[in-house]
Amino acid sequence: MRALTVLTLLFLAVASPAMAHGGGATVGGWSFDPLIVTTLSSSGAVFVIGWRRLRRRSARGVAQLDRRAALFACGVLALASAVISPLHHAGARSFAAHMVEHELLMLVVAPLLVLAEPLGIMLWALPARGRQTVGAWSKTGLVRLSWRTATDPVVATIIQAGALWLWHAPALFDCALASPGWHIVQHLSFLVSALLFWTAVLPNRTRQPGIAVLCLFATSLVSGALGAMMAFAQSPWYVGYARLGMVPNGVSPLEDQQLAGMLMWVPGGLVHALAALAAMAKLLKSTPNHRAIAVQPLGRDEANVGPT
Repeated sequence: MRALTVLTLLFLAVASPAMAHGGGATVGGWSFDPLIVTTLSSSGAVFVIGWRRLRRRSARGVAQLDRRAALFACGVLALASAVISPLHHAGARSFAAHMVEHELLMLVVAPLLVLAEPLGIMLWALPARGRQTVGAWSKTGLVRLSWRTATDPVVATIIQAGALWLWHAPALFDCALASPGWHIVQHLSFLVSALLFWTAVLPNRTRQPGIAVLCLFATSLVSGALGAMMAFAQSPWYVGYARLGMVPNGVSPLEDQQLAGMLMWVPGGLVHALAALAAMAKLLKSTPNHRAIAVQPLGRDEANVGPT
């Protein structure tokens, strides 16, 4: 898990030219950028090779391997739907569609990849010497310290909240709309910060379950507050979308922004709130409601003790 972010960064560094709106050929609303299609396909192939090798070697744990493979497949499909499907093309004209794309990256793709833990499986596609080299590197002090710090629940929550609020500031968002390079950085910020966040707060992975619950509730409030501000705004925030005029579904830029705000406020806040409730239920279930008190029979001396 320490190297999951590194894997994602490498993956996105190769695929990043297709992460900006308008990249690659478009057919019927689908963006078939050769680079991202090749990257998704090759990543899936590497995972399948590692999965098959591990499956042949595993006398037990096959069901868990298959579960992780299913989660990885769902994560890759969700990523493809965000950056290849007509949704990606629509995001160039509609802020609401763009918001759905971001929500997919942060609320669907990221937790699915964290739950799948794909790096451990993908490493088995490498020869033995390659696996040993990567394993030794991941155990170095600097990597371990960096990973432990970045996946602390409070730190990861601050990183994700910072990415969310900073990139939705009008100046930075307009910059991302106008520049493919900054758009790539924006998408990387959202996905990588979400990977760190879900690694830090998901049950069975967090080192501080109680703090993780609080961080999930805090994130639902943080994202909900930003969405509410957009939903109740009286004028468009982003010049890039305002200049386009009416969006394809016939609503004004302000109405489109208000819809985007609702999408961030309600579904986005709900996902974090439900995750917090699930984590709290798991935490309470693992905590005994009462301790059993062992009653030892009194010895002769204790039984005969009376008031002095």
